[in-house]
Amino acid sequence: MKAHTFCTTLLLLAASGLAWAAPQFDRVYGSHMVLPQGKAVPISGTTDASGEIVVRFDGQTVPATRTGNKWKAELKPMKANKTGQKLTVTQGKDTVELDDVLIGEVWLASGQSNMLWRLNQTPEGKNAIQKADNAQIRILHNEPQVHTNPAAYKDADRAKLTKDQFYTGQWAVNSPQSAPRMSAIAYHFANVLQKELDVPVGIIHSSLGGSEMAAWIPDSILKKKPFYSSCRGNKWLESPLISPWARGRAKQNIAQTLSSGEPMHPYKPGFLYSSGIEWIAPLPVNGIIWYQGETDAEAQDMKQNATLLRDLITSWRQAFGNAELPFVMVQLPRINDKSAVRAYWPEFRAVQDGIAATMPNVASVTTIDLGSTNSNVHPPSKTEVGTRLAHTAAARFYGKDLPYSGPAMEQKAAAGASLTIRMKHADGMKTTDGQAPRGFEIAGKDKKFHPATAVIEGNTVKLTAPQVQNPVHARYAWATFLEPNLVNKDNLPAVPFSTALGQPK
Repeated sequence: MKAHTFCTTLLLLAASGLAWAAPQFDRVYGSHMVLPQGKAVPISGTTDASGEIVVRFDGQTVPATRTGNKWKAELKPMKANKTGQKLTVTQGKDTVELDDVLIGEVWLASGQSNMLWRLNQTPEGKNAIQKADNAQIRILHNEPQVHTNPAAYKDADRAKLTKDQFYTGQWAVNSPQSAPRMSAIAYHFANVLQKELDVPVGIIHSSLGGSEMAAWIPDSILKKKPFYSSCRGNKWLESPLISPWARGRAKQNIAQTLSSGEPMHPYKPGFLYSSGIEWIAPLPVNGIIWYQGETDAEAQDMKQNATLLRDLITSWRQAFGNAELPFVMVQLPRINDKSAVRAYWPEFRAVQDGIAATMPNVASVTTIDLGSTNSNVHPPSKTEVGTRLAHTAAARFYGKDLPYSGPAMEQKAAAGASLTIRMKHADGMKTTDGQAPRGFEIAGKDKKFHPATAVIEGNTVKLTAPQVQNPVHARYAWATFLEPNLVNKDNLPAVPFSTALGQPK
């Protein structure tokens, strides 16, 4: 909550019903927030009054520039500070204050329902909520005001489908009161990262169940690239970039209004970016965690999904003013579901890893062992997912000596009837049950794969199959569901791969 100090004149103006004139902060700023350390930080807002505007924080006094009713000042890079300070903006006799502002690391968490899944929905949530007493963690949880449950929207729902009303939220100190509805993965990520870095951590959350990537891409990209031409105007629901599942759910929600005007829905391309990301962009976050793909994976088109994911990452980096902003995504886990909507999860995992391999500062975190053993698309436990994300961020972007990857294919070598796969991150490679590694397949030039017998030899796995006398390709965990048992000494699971695929372009 923002704390405001007003002069007597303003109080009289307010009482008389005259226009409010005091400077205001933009929506992303609030009491109890964290400002990012080590980089210039813009502070911005609006005002209806005339006169010079000055921002004060952390010993700095910075005059703001003005364009119309918008003002902006830029704080010089600051060191982390665990002690809350006041951030003030003054115009003439009017001063507006934010209380208890820390300096540290700020991360954005986004995606679809597995990121939205609340701490109080998880089996470990009750205990985590009781222990939510680390005031060095600050939370900005943006609560969707309309969901995409299988029911028709009412007038009250449709009224909230605007970029300014779809999400509500404000900064809060981590506590048993603020934590319960927070994204469980985002919460555990922030908790682990704060302990590893020993600086304040702010975590901002904006996500929505069932959302496809196109909804999170800004209009500026949708309008410019021919690839997105089908997303424009009233026909967006028929776009091949909208998965059949998302299309069907959207039509359920807005069936009554489909025949009149433009069909507005949270899944409309660009909507979730404008409502859930665009207003956050003035704050130069330190990184992004992303858990999404269950919807887009329905499309059997690796090139399409690679384009969507690459454009999403690139456009968000442009918005936040950092071409190499860290982006850490959760690779789709396993799911014991043979329905068509899940059939292409292996291909989508490959898209995620391909993007991570070809874009700077992008990481894909393996969770093949953490998914459901049934058809539940929402694995209930989120602690380990958040921990792996935090360890990956701490190791990759903060130089911490932490294990963050299981065995990953580095090189293949054929020798007669066998194919050997050399692994990185493979020290102490073993199986969790003492049995031979499961999930390997090999193929010849025809790319017809057969189950392979796998033998661990140090940091390599030797593969053979009686049906393949001259193996050329190998793949691992290439299935919607499996029970993997190959790990390294840190018990991190081996990374799915296929040598029969090039990197998606």
